[in-house]
Amino acid sequence: MSEQQYETILTTFDAKGVFTITLNRPDVYNAVNEQMTTELQQVLKTAAEHEGVRCVVITGAGKAFCAGQDLKEAPKPGEKQRSLADSLRRRYNPIIRLLTSMPKPVIAGINGVAAGAGLSLALAADIRIMSERARFVEAFIGIALVPDSGASFFYPRLMGYPKAFEFATLNKPISAEEALRLGLVNAIVSPKVLPTAVQRWAERYAQGPTKTYGFVKQMLQRGLVASLDEMLEMEVEYQQKAGETEDYAEGVAAFLEKREPQFKGR
Repeated sequence: MSEQQYETILTTFDAKGVFTITLNRPDVYNAVNEQMTTELQQVLKTAAEHEGVRCVVITGAGKAFCAGQDLKEAPKPGEKQRSLADSLRRRYNPIIRLLTSMPKPVIAGINGVAAGAGLSLALAADIRIMSERARFVEAFIGIALVPDSGASFFYPRLMGYPKAFEFATLNKPISAEEALRLGLVNAIVSPKVLPTAVQRWAERYAQGPTKTYGFVKQMLQRGLVASLDEMLEMEVEYQQKAGETEDYAEGVAAFLEKREPQFKGR
């Protein structure tokens, strides 16, 4: 994959198949502007389509993961109000859909505060590794807005309704320790260890059966809302698909030969 130059993000693609996206507006805590949403949509589409990408990592430059929407773009008093509906449909919702439909694992390396839409960006990942010094901030209610960018979907499913309502209405930050207790993240580590820990998780996934990971991702997401009968049928369909992959043949051969499988993601 040829590395393209962007204004608001950095990208790296290593030999092990790990594609890392770094939100790169550290002077404003990686707050999201119009350009960033455009670039994120472009780069996520590329990552989804590129066969060599086996795992995607999203993290932030500097002290923050992402502070959410850059309010400097908001209209000043007396100016014409922008359409929030248009902003969500055109800018944010496509990013959340790209992340949740990505046919390969997505890992969020939460190096600092994740607030508002930035928190939704983290929650849309499949695996979340959080710095002990980071925190989650709801942010929307502080400016009299409702949760968006998928937050109203993620909050109750991850926290349960009572805690989700409390978090969405009282704007009380969630520490890394509480985030782990609530099941919002998979692990918390010291700030110095975070990059190494994220890379270790990413490399493990990059060495696995990528297509099967994508199938599992779709199934578990559907399992949140489907009936048992629907999931039994989906398991039939996707088990057949998994059994037709090259990695399945390799996995069986490795088992019979008593060796570690060498998956290719095909």
